[in-house]
This record gives sequence, C-alpha cells and structure tokens, in this order.
Amino acid sequence: MKLNQSVFENQAWSSLSETPGFVADNAQLVLAFGERFLLEKLNVYDQLRERYPTADIVINSTAGEIYLDKVHDGSVIATAIEFDKTRVRTVQIDIRKHTESFQAGEKIARELDEPDLAAIFLISDGSWVNGSDLTEALNQLLKRHIPISGGLAGDAARFERTLVGLNQNPAAGKIVGIGFYGTELKIGHGSMGGWDVFGPEREVTKATYNVLYQIDGKHALDLYKEYLGKYAESLPSAALLFPLSIRATAGSEPLVRTILAIDEEARSMTFAGEMPEKALVRFMTANFDRLIDASAEAAQTSLNQLNFAPELAILISCVGRKLVLGQRTDEEVEAAREVFGTDAVMTGFYSYGEISPLQSNTRCELHNQTMTVTVFSEN
Repeated sequence: MKLNQSVFENQAWSSLSETPGFVADNAQLVLAFGERFLLEKLNVYDQLRERYPTADIVINSTAGEIYLDKVHDGSVIATAIEFDKTRVRTVQIDIRKHTESFQAGEKIARELDEPDLAAIFLISDGSWVNGSDLTEALNQLLKRHIPISGGLAGDAARFERTLVGLNQNPAAGKIVGIGFYGTELKIGHGSMGGWDVFGPEREVTKATYNVLYQIDGKHALDLYKEYLGKYAESLPSAALLFPLSIRATAGSEPLVRTILAIDEEARSMTFAGEMPEKALVRFMTANFDRLIDASAEAAQTSLNQLNFAPELAILISCVGRKLVLGQRTDEEVEAAREVFGTDAVMTGFYSYGEISPLQSNTRCELHNQTMTVTVFSEN
C-alpha cells in the first residue's frame, strides 16, 4: 500500500506526506474530508480528479478534520491510496428521507457483495439517513461476517445539511459504500465511548423513530431533567454532557445515543439514532479523562486484530465529543497516535454518527459519542 496525503487550507493545497514509489495515476481510492462551506465554495472534485485521474474519489463534509495528530476546522484533507494487492469497488445511493435507509443498505450490500469481499467502508449523509436501519440492512443481506465501518457526514455544530459525493462534488442525500476485495488486505476496528453510566436501567415506553416520548410511562424530558438537577437549566446545550446508553434488547450490547434537541411542549427528546420502544436506557455523564482514554483503547483494539503495524488509520469521532472536550479535543487524537506510532498515515473527521462493530467478528452498529478507528494494512 502506498499513500499520498495533502491538505487544502489558507487558499491552497499543500503536501503532507507521500510513501516512496507512490504514483498518482495508480491510486484506486481518494478519501477527502472537509468543512461544508469550503466544499460548497471549491470545486474540490475537479481539483482531485486532475491529480488522481483513475481513482474513485469520495468526498464528505465534517464537523472537524483529523490530520497531523490534531483536529482542524476549515480545511479539506485528502488521502490517496494505491493498493498493491487489493481491488476497490464503490457505489453511491441517493436518499430522500430517512425511511428509505433500509432499502439503501440493501442496495449497497447487493452491489458490493462478491465472494472475495474483505470489508466495507461507509460514508453516509448525516442529516437524512437512519443509520440504524442502514447498518441493519447490511447485517441482514451479507450472509457472512464482513467488517463494516465508517461514519455519517457532519456539518460542524450547525446541523443544517451534510454533503457526500462519489466521483462528483458532494451533495445532500447520498450514501457511498466502498468495497475492498482480496485476501491480502488486513483490517482492524475499534469503537469506544468512555462515558460513565448512572441511575437504574429503564424501558422506553413511547417513541417514534428517533423521538423519545416516554420512559417507564413518564415523560422522557421530565425524567431527564430530574436526573440532570442543576444542569437542566442549561438545556439543550447541557444534553451533550449527558447522552443515553441504550440496549435494544436485554441481551444486546449497550450503544450511546446523542440528544440533538428537546421539545418542552411535547416533553420529548430527539436523538441522533433510532430509539425503539421496549429498548432499555440508562443516563450517562461525561468523564473527560475517560473520553480521552477511550480513544487509545479504540486504537489498541483495532491494532490487536492486525498483529502488526497499520499503514493507514481512519479516525471517526462524534461532534458531541468535540463539543464536550473543547480545547482538550486534540488529546484524543494524540492518544490514538501514541498507540499507532509514527509510521501510520492518519486521517479522519468528526461526524454525526460512527459505524463499527463493537467487537471483532460482531455485526456493525451505529454509534454516537464514540471514537471509532479503522486500520488498514496489506501483507
């Protein structure tokens, strides 16, 4: 695997790193993560196409870009990949509303499934897509375990619209699936939150898609405010400090769900992911040191599946973590770098949702408020 990484900032492209022997004409895949206003202003696709004439080019908007061991805003980071022994295929699906998400996942699975499929990486619209349905469709349609990871595009903390594009300038309402084929590509993944849970586990008794109305028969917002105490006065911004842990069934592993909005009139809360009725939920609170430690744990978990140093590491973390950590956000990226060492090329972005299995050889899930890491290396 050979890699080239460049960044657009301060009105110009500049090179960050390049593997010896990299040939731009031979690159099969380019991943470009950038700030939405910049993507709307620039003709990023044509600029990258001129440099990488035969590659599949995937572009998406972010809530922050990751490169050079730091978190950046207002840039575009492009990573071009020339595989030695791996084949790449891509597919783009258009989506108009969240109820089409399951069908979109089915189409991606059918399009990419081949006998030598090694992994799938997803980049999805972050505003119109039900990430839970998207991942569930892939889990159901693929009849064997295929590592699936990726993330939902972001839009800083604006939550206005997100952009994704395959071999075109990015636009709203698109999902891109990237399939990797062959036996020589090794992939590891890890996803960790680092939040503390408190209070008893309770049942969701009324919900519609991602809007939670009742917990244990009580108005969800009223119960939430009881637990927040003095922090309830700072809602809705304080909600970032207190996400929910959710288990779809008693036997499921817990996932984290971010609160996007509250409705005082309906006494409800809207989440960045589905909140099914009969699910079990617990309140969570931020522990800054544990959030940063979780990044290192996710990186180490991904490495444990390789047993050798990765060549490329893609970090996708949640916008909620960025807003909570504030000036300490760089520390979670630095924690991952310490695990990887200096040789791996590292890229990534802050998202509206992360996609990854919780553990090796398990199904992929939509996560919020996690650091999700995917590492790649060819033998």
